[in-house]
Amino acid sequence: MSNPTYENVHNQFKLNGFHLDRDDLCRVAYSFIKEGEDFEKPVGDFLLDWFDGKDYIEMQTSGTTGIPKVVRISKNAMVNSALATGDFFELEPGNRALHCLPVKYVAGKMMLVRAMILGLDLEFVAPSSNPLENVDGNFDFVAMVPLQAQHSIKELKRVKKAIVGGAKISNSLEKQLLKLKTEVYETFGMTETITHIAAKRIGEKAFTVLPNVTISYDEDKCLVIHAPSISDDIIHTNDIVELVNENQFVFVGRKDNVINSGGIKLIPELIEEKLAGKIEQNYFITSKEDKELGQKVVLVIEGEKHPVDDAVFESLDKYEKPKEILFVKKFKETPSGKVIRKETLNANE
Repeated sequence: MSNPTYENVHNQFKLNGFHLDRDDLCRVAYSFIKEGEDFEKPVGDFLLDWFDGKDYIEMQTSGTTGIPKVVRISKNAMVNSALATGDFFELEPGNRALHCLPVKYVAGKMMLVRAMILGLDLEFVAPSSNPLENVDGNFDFVAMVPLQAQHSIKELKRVKKAIVGGAKISNSLEKQLLKLKTEVYETFGMTETITHIAAKRIGEKAFTVLPNVTISYDEDKCLVIHAPSISDDIIHTNDIVELVNENQFVFVGRKDNVINSGGIKLIPELIEEKLAGKIEQNYFITSKEDKELGQKVVLVIEGEKHPVDDAVFESLDKYEKPKEILFVKKFKETPSGKVIRKETLNANE
């Protein structure tokens, strides 16, 4: 199909086994809105927005790093993002894909756009923790959040390629996924970049950018993204990275999370990595104000209070060692499973 645009639907596109064109999809949208289940209604809304004649879609950011805000995303940019994903993961018309993400968010919207633009055979199911459980057959491509990947370990052998995003893949999940034949990729992106602009095969350290994306960093070592096909603006992030080359980078941590303890700058994500496998529960490193140090390192553990053996901290430098350990019954998380650190800490006070 030449020159895909948001006004056209690929002639090989299928939804739940049916070939549907633009008019069919508008009819499906109305029936989803009128009679559909809760998870189908946002699909109806999105399809009507997609075919409404405007050249943009309004979307809400996840709010992990600030107040959620509504952003306008160009439909052409979404088409370009879908084409870049198709190139990167070598997706072809007729490939079978599973859609198991909420369409309220950008990742769920983009799975629909990829299917319509690339001509995928899309099986659409209710978002759940184990989406492969109630669907038959094999799939060429699926996008999941880490929680879904965790619960789908036994079923993932039916999937050729899986992308996992929305939150970091934990070390324990990565170990389980590495045992599978499935090609699993961790993705990197945000609403403003229309989901991912980079991905890495699990087990690898560096992310590789998608076609038509170049990267650099600013004076704070924060990633700067140049992606003219998806954004007219250069995108400045708060993600501290190490550049491998103009196409690859290693994620180090978030600038907003950096701790200044007695004049020493500490990156929580690096400390968390050193503690990997030594604490069974979910945990994260953050800071609290301290009269002497300015900020002190704090370890927050999910669950009931229990003694923590000092041997856990043997791999940490003197400054990295937590000055306080807090226990929180349940971490605050975004729908994709990303821990909202500040809210979790505040809930404990």
